[in-house]
Amino acid sequence: MRTGAGDDGQAAVELALVLPLLVLLLLGMVQVGLVVRDQVLLTHAAREAAREAAVDPAPAGVRRAALSAAPLEPGRLSVVMAAVEPEVTRVGVQLSYRFSTDLPLVGALLPDVHLDARASMRKEV
Repeated sequence: MRTGAGDDGQAAVELALVLPLLVLLLLGMVQVGLVVRDQVLLTHAAREAAREAAVDPAPAGVRRAALSAAPLEPGRLSVVMAAVEPEVTRVGVQLSYRFSTDLPLVGALLPDVHLDARASMRKEV
């Protein structure tokens, strides 16, 4: 049984209409995955920075520990330590990271994402 003569190429036209939307959706999912990955890396870096601050509260060492724990870009990372006082038994660290959405097509549609992570550790004496 033969279909009508006007149906030739219908599947190709439908694919041409839907394929850009599917590619955009796929790239959006990849972008979300990259943001989640950097959030996990930032949380790990915050834990390492807090561990370093518990041993030695020097700001340069704490930042170095955060950067060595995860492959984050140093220019986008800021490290803030909580006030360390002799009677306080815990030290806290807060990390902020600006994730650049630079994935092709999708990156231009989304603004940069600001990620935060906090960690605290008991000071070692």
